[in-house]
Formats: sequence, C-alpha cells, structure tokens
Amino acid sequence: MIADTAIPAHGTADTIAARKSSAFKSIFIVASGNFLEMFDFMVFGYYATYIAKAFFPTGSEFGSLLLTLMTFGAGFLMRPLGALVLGAYVDRHGRRKGLLLVLGLMAVGTLAIAITPTYEQIGIAAPLIILAGRLVQGLSAGVEVGGVSVYLNEIAPPHRKGFFTSWQSASQQAAVVFAALIGLIVSTNLDPDTMQSWGWRVPFIIGCIMIPFLFIIRSHVEETEAFLNRKEHPKVGQIMRIIGANWGLVLQGTLMAVMTTVFFYMITAYTPTFGSKVLNLGAGESLFVTACVGVTNFVLLPVMGALSDRIGRRPLLITATVLGATLAYPLMSWLVAAPSFGKLLTVELLLAAIYATYNGAFIVYLTEIIPAHVRTVGFSLAYSTATAVFGGFTPAIATALIGATGDKAIPGAWCAAAALLSLLALLIGTRAQKRRATVA
Repeated sequence: MIADTAIPAHGTADTIAARKSSAFKSIFIVASGNFLEMFDFMVFGYYATYIAKAFFPTGSEFGSLLLTLMTFGAGFLMRPLGALVLGAYVDRHGRRKGLLLVLGLMAVGTLAIAITPTYEQIGIAAPLIILAGRLVQGLSAGVEVGGVSVYLNEIAPPHRKGFFTSWQSASQQAAVVFAALIGLIVSTNLDPDTMQSWGWRVPFIIGCIMIPFLFIIRSHVEETEAFLNRKEHPKVGQIMRIIGANWGLVLQGTLMAVMTTVFFYMITAYTPTFGSKVLNLGAGESLFVTACVGVTNFVLLPVMGALSDRIGRRPLLITATVLGATLAYPLMSWLVAAPSFGKLLTVELLLAAIYATYNGAFIVYLTEIIPAHVRTVGFSLAYSTATAVFGGFTPAIATALIGATGDKAIPGAWCAAAALLSLLALLIGTRAQKRRATVA
C-alpha cells in the first residue's frame, strides 16, 4: 500500500530507489487532479474582462467587471459547505473515493461555463448558469485542497511531511503557469474581437478535454494505510461534534489561512486584471508575469516545505507574516508610482517569495494541528472559510477599494492586513496550545 513509501533507515539501494519512485508516483497521481481543479477554477479570474462583457452587461465597464469578480468570489462561498459535506464523506469513506468525487463535480462546473451561450443570446439565464457553474466548482474545491493535503501528509515519511505536503500547493502553481501560458498564446494569436467572441472559452474547453485523462490517472490512487488502519471511521454526526469540540483549532487554522489565500489570489487571479486595467500594461505582459509567479512558487514551495522539516514550521511562518505585513503596501506604492513591466514583475515575484515561504510551512502545519480522524473536514473547513471570507473575494475587494479610495496601491494594504491577522493567530494559538499542554 501507499504507506510503504516511507523509506526505512536500512535496505538495499534498489529497494530504497523503488520506494522513492513509488512515493513520487503517488504524489504525481494525487496532485494531477489538484492541478485540474485549480486550472479550471483560476481561468475564470484570468478572463474576467471578457466574461464581464459576455454575461454581465451593465452599461458600465467597472460595474460589469465588479459583477464578474463577485461571481468569481461567489464560488468561494460554497467552499465551507463543500468542506463540511464532502470533507465528512472523505473522513468517513476514504481519501480515494473523495478525491474522485470532487474531480467529477469540478468537471460539471467547468463544462457549464465552457458551453453557456452569452447574455445577448439567452438573456438572464446566461449569468445564472455561470453563477451555478461557479457554485458547483466551489463545492468541489472546498475539499480538494484539504483532501490532497491530508493524503500527501499521510503517505509521507515522518521526517519529510513538509516536503510531501507542499506538492499540493506546487501543483496549483503548475496550473497557474499552464493557464497563463495558454492565455498568452491565445491572446497573442487572436484579435480582441475574436477573443471576446469565443477565444476566452479556449482555456475552459482545454480543461474539459483534460478531464477524462485525469480521471484515469486519479483512479489509480490507493487508499492510505493511515485511513485503513483506523479502527473507527466516525459518522457525519460524530464528525460534526468532534469539530465543534475543537472549534478553537479550526478558528486558528482559518485565521492563519487568511494570509495564504489573500496573497495567492492577489498574485495569481488578480494580476492579469490589475496589470491591464489598473496599470494599463499589455494583457500579454500581465499574463507573462502571472506565469513567472507560478514558476517561482512551483520551485520555492517544495524548498520551503523541506526547510520547514529541518528548522520547524514556526520560524518560516513568523518570517513570512512579518515581511508581508511590512512590505506589501510599500511595494505596491513603488509599483503604481511609475508602472512598468519590469516593476510589476519585481513586485509580484517578491510577493510570491513571501507567499511561498508562508504556504510551504502552513499547509503541513494545519494538517498537524487537526485531529487525525477528522483531519480532512477540519483542514478543509478552516481553509475554505478563510478563502470564502477573505481570499476568494480578493480581486473584487481590491477592485472595490481602488474605486472607493482612488489609491491604486491599496491592494497592498489588504495583503498587509491579512499577514498581520495570520501572525496574531499563530502567536495566540501557540500560546493556547502551550497552556493546554501544561494542563495535560
């Protein structure tokens, strides 16, 4: 079984090599579906300006864009529900069954968005179908991150849990790069009218084409030994009671997830819109920057996960939150003072490095503080709530803040506030854990 991928301290070179190969095969299989989940979820944000004109015509470009970004954010409102319902299913019936179920739901939502006629063609039904597709995607995504993170944690050797678990986030970054490169190719080969007519649908169609192949890949996922060896698998009612008894840990996880979700959607989903509509840079330049952000994160996340295995989670978490709280707004102010491609790339990569440092340690930290028998639902609820309330609405919040204040750098203040909140949650939560340990 998969748990045998934990490499023993002794054994032949061939045996150790075989176990390493099996471990990385398992990472690839489970992360491949996570790749599609994030690809399908993120392309909506990348093509917000085209979707706004196609489905949300209001007579105001700003109003249409804001409605589109609110629809993008609405998908995140379903995440806590998905975390509870689907997370409980995973903890009750197994990691493998749950990962296949959420992939199927994401496929349904993506297909709906890809083929829906425009507002001009079918009227009010068009935006309603788009909203429904986003809600289904959100239901699925509510447990995808938690399900994959828990699976990777449970198959990892004890001394490499940070490195293994970080590949959940790294696979998302591969999706960011892939989506941005497709967008770059499409936007540079199609004129604006064609892009508005049908070109923006190309990434969604590509996502639909990938679905059958990824179903085949994910169907080879084996159940974890940690789940199989558990003597009791709690029912939904028991899971809810256990989560209620550990509400403090879930709340801490939620507040700590604020930074990682806000930074992630700021430097990925919002970058194309921010670069083209706020800074008046070329759409191709903004998408190229987004691709560079994804590559940077893809490289740094496993590095930071491995580093957290060596020096601990807290040093990286504290360092990243302090840097985020103090640097985000000054960096944005420097950028908007004289926007350029080079400055946008510099700022986004610096924010990406801060994000990767935090996330590389945070994801595994969250799997470690949640009780094992409700790990999927607890992780997913904490992460999804933070995404629903803060991170997922970051593009819409940033747009609204700029409109209300006239300060183009104000998204940096939003990032700084998120970092500060997560830092406080870490410090207060750590103190509470020490008190509980002393009492015990």
